[in-house]
Amino acid sequence: QVQLVESGGGLVQAGGSLRLSCAASERTFSTYAMGWFRQAPGKAREFQAAINWSGRSTAYADSVKGRFTISRDNAKNTLYLQMNSLKPEDTAVYYCAARRGPYSGTDWAPHESAYWGQGTQVTVSS
Repeated sequence: QVQLVESGGGLVQAGGSLRLSCAASERTFSTYAMGWFRQAPGKAREFQAAINWSGRSTAYADSVKGRFTISRDNAKNTLYLQMNSLKPEDTAVYYCAARRGPYSGTDWAPHESAYWGQGTQVTVSS
């Protein structure tokens, strides 16, 4: 069982930046592909970004490509999401997830995640 704890959310003005972190409880973190998802009120949870176990392969949703950067530090068991040029439509609860099974280098559906964090709120004001 891998426990994931997100941090770094908050309130920011449009055009601003935030860096989310996701700390994992187990050294097996380094064996999982990891991802970030978000869920806005009344909407389904959506894929945002993913990274393979080594950090050499990443994937992004079209809506955040060029603005968000996913990275990981396996020595610290931590996943990151750098979010720049934030927009009001980025407002949501952001979740980190560990993928279940092999990773093909693209996005994945929420049900393909083995473990989830509790989420961190990001609010972007206009």
